Amino acid sequence: MRRIHRITANVSLALAVGGATAARAQTPQQHLALGDSAHAAMNPAAALQHYEAGLALEPKSYELLWKAARDAVDVGEHADSKDTRTQMYRSAELYARRAVEANAGDAEGHFHLARSLGRAALALGPRDRIKYATDVRAHALEALKIDPKHPGALHVMGMWNAEVMRLSGPTRWIAKNVLGGKVFNSASWREAVRYMEEAVANEPDRIVHHADLAEIYRDTGNAARARAEWETVLRLKATEYNDRFYKQTATRALAAR
Repeated sequence: MRRIHRITANVSLALAVGGATAARAQTPQQHLALGDSAHAAMNPAAALQHYEAGLALEPKSYELLWKAARDAVDVGEHADSKDTRTQMYRSAELYARRAVEANAGDAEGHFHLARSLGRAALALGPRDRIKYATDVRAHALEALKIDPKHPGALHVMGMWNAEVMRLSGPTRWIAKNVLGGKVFNSASWREAVRYMEEAVANEPDRIVHHADLAEIYRDTGNAARARAEWETVLRLKATEYNDRFYKQTATRALAAR
């Protein structure tokens, strides 16, 4: 949530090329396939453009909606501009809400709504952040109700517990007793570790799980396990756009020890 990067000229060029390709696509299915290819190539900006082009033709496509939400968050996560981040997270939230409306019985929509809400909350004031945190937890748990081993939802719950526990004591008290965040009573470092370890167990080759588990271990005083997770981040092959930034964070973390 706290990592920053700049969108490079290469991404801008890819967007221009992706736009030309999108213009030639004729059906939502073609746009979906092009978006999937761009996502696999670790180009979320181009993927998002294709998914949005497909949605212009088929606005209620569940798969296009949750994938648009996924890649909008990926674009926003390391954007330089605060306005760009806010815009991307808001777009992701709207796409994910439409995905849940289109198919409330599938885990992906709930997971991406929880993920986008968690990102969007960063730009809000304390009262709204408490409300968002409640909704993040609710949709992550709904995803896990549908698919108890969903790695993304497990990850969200791990981070939800960790972020609540990272609040200062007085801030947490105000959240629970003044701002109505009673669900904060359920948060603990133990649950943060449990959920994130389950995410790693169910998706061991995904770098982001190890990166955030390392930070949880660090914050709970388990330096040896934190180091092992950072080393795993460096060892694993990058398969997603943001993996290179997690690797940079891991390098800095290991160098500081």
